[in-house]
Order: sequence, then structure tokens, then C-alpha cells
Amino acid sequence: MGNTISKFDWLDRNEYPFNHNYLTVDGKRMHYIDEGSGEVVLFVHGTPSWSFDFREQIKTISKTHRCIAADHIGFGLSDKPENYGYSTKQHSKNLESFINHLQLDNITLVVHDFGGPIGLNYAIYHPQKIKQLVVLNTWLWSTRNESEYKQAEMILKSPLLPVLYKYFNFSARFLVTQSWGNKKTLTKEIHKHYLKPFSKPSERMGTIAFAKSLLNDQDWFEELWSKVDVLTGKPTLFIWGKLDKFMPLKFLEKFLTKFKHAQTAQVSAGHFLQDEAAAEVTAQLNLFLTQ
Repeated sequence: MGNTISKFDWLDRNEYPFNHNYLTVDGKRMHYIDEGSGEVVLFVHGTPSWSFDFREQIKTISKTHRCIAADHIGFGLSDKPENYGYSTKQHSKNLESFINHLQLDNITLVVHDFGGPIGLNYAIYHPQKIKQLVVLNTWLWSTRNESEYKQAEMILKSPLLPVLYKYFNFSARFLVTQSWGNKKTLTKEIHKHYLKPFSKPSERMGTIAFAKSLLNDQDWFEELWSKVDVLTGKPTLFIWGKLDKFMPLKFLEKFLTKFKHAQTAQVSAGHFLQDEAAAEVTAQLNLFLTQ
């Protein structure tokens, strides 16, 4: 493992001071962090990100809970094979294998971005494993009729999209900066940790697949939405970055049509609220966990 970690010499150990763990899932090495002890809080990231997203929450919450955050295959410090079935459904299967291997139970599930469909798919089919939910800027339904999707559809269908993603690191280089509510707060040092996991074109296939998922998996997202009632009675907290231009407040409002008894907190941040407004998100999460 030492040789594996040494190649990530760009990693700021002050920002991300955690022990590294690896597990073979679907024949690939999945990196994860496992900090603290107590009841399990499982963090599931989206794109183009990794467990680094939740570092500030984990630094605090691991003092009272067991905090676990894996990097999806193709992301973070996990393997990034050029030829792999990087579908959203496959990531959810990998998450199930990961949870089974670690024998996790009574889980507080924290999901963000594509981590929403990935993590909530698991929760829908294994509700007995889930104690409560924390949901950050995500979705769980077909977005074909959403104005945000219609604006992006032409780009998603363009043959140039894979070129931009693969050869220009478009997702990490451009979309991350656009995702911050206040771009001035995204320092070069922090942005580097979104860029460096995708240093080579061959390492960017996972981000391309998530973009394609928005075209190919809309029926699956809607199917999950039709089954989400199995979760709506569980204690749930929505923490929403109200400056998110990709998943705006109306997405939160749609969630609340089903999660009628959920707690909500809005923060002045964009899509990556757990990074941009780390202290506030951590405080809200900590309050929810200790109630």
C-alpha cells in the first residue's frame, strides 16, 4: 500500500489527515477511510469528487461516531481502469458489496450529488440497514422535464463531450469552479484536490460515465423515486446549498413532497456545500446526530 499512496504526493495531509484503507470490489481496489468508533455514518460522494469532499465533517464527527467514506472506482484514490463498467447502477452494486464486506448496520447515510441515486438505491432495497438519512444537493427522479436538464441536454448529447471530459478534464477543471456559490472561496490548493485524481486522460472515464448517466438512466432514477416511500418514515435531514445552479431549491421542495417530516437546513453555498460551507454543514450534521 505504501507504493500506492506515495504516488499521491500532491495530497495535503493536513487537509486530509486520515489513514488509508483498501478493499477489492468488483476486481478493483477501492480506497476508503474509516475513522472513529461508535454508530456508523457512511458518506457517499458524487462527481467529480471523492471522500475529500467530506473531510471537515469527518474530522469532527469521528470524535463521536464511526465515519466511513469510500472513493467510487474511477475516483479519488481508488483504481481508475480505462475499461470498466462505470454505470451509476454499478457504483451502487459496489457500494452494496462494500457495506456487506464491512458488515455495516444501523447506518446514518449521508449522500450528495450522484451519491444520492447510488446511496438511496441501496437504502431503498435494504431499509433495515438504515437508521437515518442526511441528504445534500442531489435528486432521485427523472429530470427530463427540468429546465436545468433541458439546458444541458444538447451538451450531454454532443460528441465533443467525451473529448472535453477526457482530454481537458472538463468536469474537475470547469464544472467544479462553476459549482461554488462564491468562487473566491475555492482556493487553488483545494481545487488541486479535485483535479489531481484525474491527472491522466485514461483516469477520467468515470466522470464521462456519470455525464452519460444523465442521458441513459432517467427511467431508473424515476423508478427509484416511485419506491422511495419505504424511506420517508426514517429520520431525515436535508442540508441544501441554496446557491446551487445545478440542483436548485426546487429540487429540495420536490423531496419534501415525500419526506414530509424531514428536517431542513439551507446554507449560503453552491453545489459542494460540504466543502464551501464546511463549518455550517458540520454543525447541522452534528446537531442531527446528537439529538
